[in-house]
Amino acid sequence: MPQTQHAALTEALHARRDDLIALTQDLIRIPTLNPPGENYRDICEYLDRRLRRMGFETQLIRAYGTPGDCDAYPRWNVVSRREGKMPGDCVHFTSHIDVVDVGAGWTVDPFGGLLRDGKIYGRGACDMKGGLAASIVAVEAFLEIFPDFAGAIEISGTADEESGGYGGVAYLAEKGFFSPERVQHVIIPEPLQKDRVCLGHRGGWWAEIETFGEIAHGSMPFLGDCAVRHMGAVLDVFEDRLFPAMAARRTDMPVVPEGARSSTMNINSIHGGQPEQQPGSTALPSHCVPDSCRIVIDRRYLVEETRDSVQAEITDLLDGLKRDRPNFDYAMKELNHVIPSMTDRDAPIARTVAAAIESVMGKTAEFVASPGSYDQKHIDRIGKLKNCVAYGPGLLELAHKPDEYVGVDDMMDSAAVMAQSLVSLLLPDTTNGETN
Repeated sequence: MPQTQHAALTEALHARRDDLIALTQDLIRIPTLNPPGENYRDICEYLDRRLRRMGFETQLIRAYGTPGDCDAYPRWNVVSRREGKMPGDCVHFTSHIDVVDVGAGWTVDPFGGLLRDGKIYGRGACDMKGGLAASIVAVEAFLEIFPDFAGAIEISGTADEESGGYGGVAYLAEKGFFSPERVQHVIIPEPLQKDRVCLGHRGGWWAEIETFGEIAHGSMPFLGDCAVRHMGAVLDVFEDRLFPAMAARRTDMPVVPEGARSSTMNINSIHGGQPEQQPGSTALPSHCVPDSCRIVIDRRYLVEETRDSVQAEITDLLDGLKRDRPNFDYAMKELNHVIPSMTDRDAPIARTVAAAIESVMGKTAEFVASPGSYDQKHIDRIGKLKNCVAYGPGLLELAHKPDEYVGVDDMMDSAAVMAQSLVSLLLPDTTNGETN
């Protein structure tokens, strides 16, 4: 890119700094909590208006029949496309619009969009409304300087990533929106830090395990069979055998942080015996031996493992208890499953974004993989599109935390990287990165 055009693009981005702040604040102030899936239509209509002003053709698409979709909480998505002046590749920026529960511990309004000391605070600020805003501003600056680009640009805001993405990117992929014939390069502006290119993520296997007992009077537990004690035996065998085995495994995936380069499992919840009393209740519990206890497990696995081996490892431990522990019985059902996804670091989009990071920030990009899954799984597995990376502003460790924030300077740098990537991919005469 000639130096004059580079300077013009940089100036166009800097001129949009205040607009980037305002856009991020506006997005945070639409509380798109998932669950249950609030205000999806509102944020999609907001994005629709913004993108139409940029000359994009837009569609609002409801993911009918997907998990959680109902008339009270419809799963809305917005997809926009702007065609270039000549044939070429399509670059798609896709960001999820939903945010997780606020939780306790906030010192600022979680939906206020407070700007303080160069940071914008709010639920979803880094995960990932700051990345969505950065991608929009990057595209606007690029279009101002290079209106005669080749190919096409797409921007989407999608539902339900925080609960698996089935009402968002998965649905759109099933409808062909991420087919290699339509889209050739995808950037997901997840908060993996502005100098990192995220190539993919670990796999996930979620299951519910239930142990059984027999109800009896609590003063005579020997006449019943305590399901909670049986679950205690499950947790003991996990502690003694499963967790050490997982910790000993290491992956060649460049997963960050370091602890996630091993297999991991989280005990997501445990429920046994009588339900908890409602807040404020003064009622006393009845005296019963619990006949059921359930846990939900969240097992994250490596590309070197398989879903079948993950399930078999747990089943073998449970079957061993059934064989050796008197009266032990259990049931297990899969709740969800995500296969690991990895883009090659030599893929066009990975090399292009890495080159843009070096050009903008003067440092070598770090290639990483995410400990948790995100929408790349659906683009890869359903869309059959491998040329996809996650790249965006924000610190991954702030996601889902109280006082979540995104740095304005980080958003500006990421927007510059995104704009430079568009230059490399959509200007036929450029020699910086990938060319058409």
